[in-house]
Amino acid sequence: MVQNNKSLPARVKGIAVLNQLGPGLITGAADDDPSGIATYSQAGAQFGFGLLWTLVLTFPLMVSIQMVSALIGRVTGHGLARNMREVMPRGLVTGLVALLFIANTINVGADLAAMGAAAKLVTGFGQHTFTIAFALASLGLQLFIPYRRYARFLTILTFSLFAYVAMLFMIKLDWAQIGAGLIGLHPQLTEDAATTIVAIFGTTISPYLFFWQSSQEVEEVEQKPDEHPLMEAPKEAPAQIARIKMDTVTGMLVSNFIAVAIMISTAATLHQSGVTNIETAADAAKALEPVAGHFAFALFSLGIIGTGLLAIPVLAGSAGYAIAESQGWKSGLDNMPWQARGFYTVIGAAVLLGLGIDYSPLDPIKALYWSAVLNGLIAVPIMAAMMVVMHSKKKMGKFRAGNVLGPLGWLATLVMAAATVTMVYVMLK
Repeated sequence: MVQNNKSLPARVKGIAVLNQLGPGLITGAADDDPSGIATYSQAGAQFGFGLLWTLVLTFPLMVSIQMVSALIGRVTGHGLARNMREVMPRGLVTGLVALLFIANTINVGADLAAMGAAAKLVTGFGQHTFTIAFALASLGLQLFIPYRRYARFLTILTFSLFAYVAMLFMIKLDWAQIGAGLIGLHPQLTEDAATTIVAIFGTTISPYLFFWQSSQEVEEVEQKPDEHPLMEAPKEAPAQIARIKMDTVTGMLVSNFIAVAIMISTAATLHQSGVTNIETAADAAKALEPVAGHFAFALFSLGIIGTGLLAIPVLAGSAGYAIAESQGWKSGLDNMPWQARGFYTVIGAAVLLGLGIDYSPLDPIKALYWSAVLNGLIAVPIMAAMMVVMHSKKKMGKFRAGNVLGPLGWLATLVMAAATVTMVYVMLK
């Protein structure tokens, strides 16, 4: 009994820490969606370890920009789009929200098509049938079951991605080359490399994640009577800001750790064996053969389907939040469809319009890659708009950007802009 009593504080502390993990952890898990898997795999296959430095660079930047989005929601009690609407011209906000909807719809479609292709890998038939089934299943869950009830279960499915981590212990790796790649000793500035860098940045620092985490912080406040927007209850700030920091850093750390493992694994297997261009889901799945053998296709498919089911509600939901907030409509995934008709109409439109990707001539893996590039392009103006809100004394009061988060947020925006400009320059050169 004495031993149990001594261990009780440790258990309580562990539970307390786990309770601080919420919107940020789910955001981090959704960040490694099929688009991310495809992009990191293509980067590893095509450039070996040469682009690992991008993930080292993006980690502090993605933490800072996700912190900004979370704080805007927690401080004001409103999502990003509403805050942008109140400090910026309405036409500009409408344009940004429209770009987000287009990018998210394409991303949803690419994810669904990749999930159908992954299911076909295992069963050998019915890609379009599986894609439609996944779309209807995801839409049904979003319409009738609160996301929080099944999100943590779906997060368990994403554990299959740790197979890429296991690869690091099962294959021979050249750690000198990996180290050189992590610090960028041999940067590549070809047209393909510049485009892939934008894709990596776009799938790692994705606009839909900004709107999602901010809105989830708002829902946290609305669902818990003892919690309030920090502008109304500044005494809650120390505990809530500490929670947001731990939640966001943990979520982004897990996301980037998996991304690094995917890139190293594909570099050490596909690139080393001469496969430098991933054309299909089967090509990407082959990277797992050293750890999974004949089950490589099944393990890869589980990862694609699990992350897809987790990410599609985030993609469609963030578009729903953005448009609903910009128009003053009721929003929230804990509402029933008849309680927030406009919000759910946007979600349904994003999923159903996205199905068109599956019937396009573009292979799902290529569609995922180019959706990441598109995300990288539209992230720049949205991040700039977020930083304007973060510096607004009217909206953020004493919680506006300080000497650390402010410069880091602008640095993230400038890095994304520089990557985009470099890509355009190299392509036109």
